[in-house]
Amino acid sequence: MNFELRIAHLYPDLMNIYADRGNIIALVNRCRWRGIDVHVDEFSPDRTPAWDDYDFFYLGGGQDREQQLVAENLAAKGAGLTGAVEQGAALLAICGGYQLLGQYYRTAGGLTMEGVGLFQAYTVAGQRRLIGNVVARCSLDGVLLELAGFENHSGKTFLTGDGQPLGRIVAGFGNNAEDGTEGIIYKSAIGTYLHGPLLPKNPELTDFLLGRSLMHRYGKEVVLTPLDDCLEKEAHRVAVAQVRY
Repeated sequence: MNFELRIAHLYPDLMNIYADRGNIIALVNRCRWRGIDVHVDEFSPDRTPAWDDYDFFYLGGGQDREQQLVAENLAAKGAGLTGAVEQGAALLAICGGYQLLGQYYRTAGGLTMEGVGLFQAYTVAGQRRLIGNVVARCSLDGVLLELAGFENHSGKTFLTGDGQPLGRIVAGFGNNAEDGTEGIIYKSAIGTYLHGPLLPKNPELTDFLLGRSLMHRYGKEVVLTPLDDCLEKEAHRVAVAQVRY
């Protein structure tokens, strides 16, 4: 059986810092290496996806200016995006994208950007930037993983209610430099502060997202063909080695 996958890349021209577009490249390559027919469509503010047509949604990071440009537009589309996740679509949101999918983001200047509300979390600007390499440990479908990435943010995100962190910080700052959490996970949707880009050096996370995306399209688990991840594992090793425990 020939599998296919459809990816919606939201606001690629506005939300793309610290090599975040590399996450799309990693997803596409790992599909093609397995013979999965993958399609990527980009959606600027004047375009709205047909939400049911897509299995994976991606939103990269951006500075406050770009976030403000995106926030109102994204809020108007929030019901469609949230509905797709509720129906099993996968999602990855990085840094500013992560913040806009929470309840709100309050800037240092006092501006409040209303979020989509997909994630049970809110963000407020801190007094210092949280910058550096990060190592976080998490469990995805019972598999323990060590994630490596890079963070650069002044926003401090706090989970609320039943919000579940993606992982726990081993080194770095994570969500807020206070409670030891990094990111959030809800159903098959992940929000995180990790740039770098994240996915090329964390192939297990990439395959988790691909597996969930294929499950959305086919209604059952699809076993992914193993790949030779020597280069990815070496990139992960180097990234972790740069962090002082």
